[in-house]
Amino acid sequence: MPERVTATEAALLLIDKLKQSHGPLMFHQSGGCCDGSSPMCYPEGELRTGANDVLLGKIGGVPFYIAKDQYEYWKHTQLIIDVVDGRGGMFSLEGPEGKRFLTRSRVFTESERKALGI
Repeated sequence: MPERVTATEAALLLIDKLKQSHGPLMFHQSGGCCDGSSPMCYPEGELRTGANDVLLGKIGGVPFYIAKDQYEYWKHTQLIIDVVDGRGGMFSLEGPEGKRFLTRSRVFTESERKALGI
């Protein structure tokens, strides 16, 4: 089964560093408010998730959520979480590191879409 969300090695290294500093984490793919459409990293439980959120999977052992309506737009793609230099979302934990998480994507192949039932 293809993964709906993955992370680059650089992103995984930053996730590990943030876990050491902040403990358990969670991600939520922002839907465009305040900080654009950045993947936001929080201490686990700091952002409430509910029926309008979809758990896409885990990256570096950290749960990654996306709003259900945004998922409908992106369900045909694999999200690839990367990290680049620069200031990210003001509420996301990586900001003080001088880095920001970034979402890249690729369209699932036809066979992957079939496996995922989309």
